[in-house]
Amino acid sequence: MNPKHILALAALATTAVATGCLSNSIESFADADRTLRLEEYFVGESKAYGIFEDRFGKIRRQFDVDITGTLDGNTLTLVEEFDYYDGEQDTRTWTIEILGNGYYRGTANDVPDMAEGRAVGNAFNWTYKVDLKVGDDTWNVGFDDWMYLLQDDVLINRAYVTRYGIRIGEVTITFQK
Repeated sequence: MNPKHILALAALATTAVATGCLSNSIESFADADRTLRLEEYFVGESKAYGIFEDRFGKIRRQFDVDITGTLDGNTLTLVEEFDYYDGEQDTRTWTIEILGNGYYRGTANDVPDMAEGRAVGNAFNWTYKVDLKVGDDTWNVGFDDWMYLLQDDVLINRAYVTRYGIRIGEVTITFQK
C-alpha cells in the first residue's frame, strides 16, 4: 500500500473514532415528557447504587450512596455518604448554585475547579474534574456526567471518566427517592 493510501485510511479511522465518541446533545431532550431539576429531585433523602467499570468493561468497584439534599435560596447542598463493597467509606459534599434556566455550577471537597452543567427536559449534563484517590496516588480525572429522569422518580446517571483525555472508565448509578 502506498503512503497516500495509508494516510487516507488513517484519516478515515480518525474520523470514525472521533464521531463514534460524540456524546448526546443536551438539546435533544427538550421535548421530554418530564422535567429534571436537581433542586426538586435531590431535596430530602435519596439512595443510590453504582458501579465503576474500567475501559475494558471490567467492574472494578461497587457501591451504595446515601444522599441528603438541602436547599437554601439558590444553593443546593448534597451530602453523599459512599459505602464501597470493599469496605471503604467516603463522603462527598456538593455545593451547587442554581443559576436559572436549567443552568448549574458547583463544587465539592474533591472537585478542585467548578463543575458546570445544564438540565433540559429529563436530562442533565455537567462536566468537572475530580481528585480521585487511586492506591497511594491522587489522579485528577475528568467526568462527563449525564443524568436521565425516568418514571417513578428513578434517576439513571452515566459518567464517562477520562485521564489525559483518554477514557479510563464509566460510572453507572441508579438513584431512588
